[in-house]
Amino acid sequence: MTEKDIEIKDEELQEEQPVEEDTDKEAEVEAPEEAENQDESENSEEKDPLEKAQDEIAELKNQLLYKVAEFENYRKRTLKERAELILNGGEKFITSILPVLDDMERAIENGAKTDDPEVLREGMSLIYQKFMKTLESQGVSKIDTTDADFDTDLHEAVAMVPGMGDDKKGKVIDCLQQGYKLNDKVIRHAKVAVGQ
Repeated sequence: MTEKDIEIKDEELQEEQPVEEDTDKEAEVEAPEEAENQDESENSEEKDPLEKAQDEIAELKNQLLYKVAEFENYRKRTLKERAELILNGGEKFITSILPVLDDMERAIENGAKTDDPEVLREGMSLIYQKFMKTLESQGVSKIDTTDADFDTDLHEAVAMVPGMGDDKKGKVIDCLQQGYKLNDKVIRHAKVAVGQ
């Protein structure tokens, strides 16, 4: 090796060393920045769950307030509808029996003009039939008591009739007051006499 070769190698080494020092300095400079970034990310990670939880709590509070207000509106609306049903619920029924009332008024007016009792009976019979048809159209029906077995769900025993024989025992003998159902619900029990 010649002196020139040695000088060239020394220069190469010197050139390489400052480059290495610069990279070390850059690494050292980068290291504190990375440490600061890591600290910041750790702080942001610590803040994020807390902030997320607070945001979620606020959102849930808003949802709860919305649901409470919605339920309160629903409750008020249903109370109003219920009050209207109670006040006006019989409107359909009343309008259906008004024609029967009109017929009764006409019968009373015409009854004063005639002395024939048969005409009055016939008029009352027609009005009664029309009234029963109107009631049936509204779901009202009579409880049948003719030769029926006594049933506490349908009948109310007001008298026990002894000595009617074994075939009449536990059977309805006489109906003292007619009973009625509304859509298969008993609204008035039939008052009956029962054989003993």
